[in-house]
Amino acid sequence: MTDLSQRDPDAVNFPPFETEDLRTNLTTFLDTPFDDPSGAQPFVGNYRWGVYAFFDYDGEPIYVGQTNERLRTRIRRHLTNQRTDAVAMSVLDPFEVFEIEVWPLPQFQDSNRADQAARQHLDALERLITERAVEGSQFKAILNEKDPPPGAPRGPGAAFVSRPHRLRARLRASLSSRFSHRPTRADHFSTCPGDF
Repeated sequence: MTDLSQRDPDAVNFPPFETEDLRTNLTTFLDTPFDDPSGAQPFVGNYRWGVYAFFDYDGEPIYVGQTNERLRTRIRRHLTNQRTDAVAMSVLDPFEVFEIEVWPLPQFQDSNRADQAARQHLDALERLITERAVEGSQFKAILNEKDPPPGAPRGPGAAFVSRPHRLRARLRASLSSRFSHRPTRADHFSTCPGDF
């Protein structure tokens, strides 16, 4: 990676500042150690199962998704403009994403994709995060192309799903750095339980 503050802004062998800024900060975020309940600290991007949310420059939630392939793989696919339904359908513009928040599910790290209990838990968590995102939105909406799956069945014996610890970070340098031609790395990371 290039030190953004030292490079020639007119160099042609580098991607535009916004693209390089996103890639650098996304890699830093995905390689951030996450305090796992087991006491381990794996990189947050290495969790197979989890839910993620993207926020715009005004702090508005714009997209909520889930993965059981790895947070790193799924989030990169969205934000590096590789083919995903959300990008292909013009629902999500990666350059509108300012912050990201993830809820890894370490208890399912060794589960395979066919594990119905893990799938139901993931679906229920995505629905919970989506509902909270919509409730917290000024516009009472997010840009997902479809509603999240229903999750675990309700009624006697149904599992209660609560939000696990999360990690949130800014993926873009501040707007003032864009105009001063002195890019700065975003280094706002926070791990916390609880609400948005």
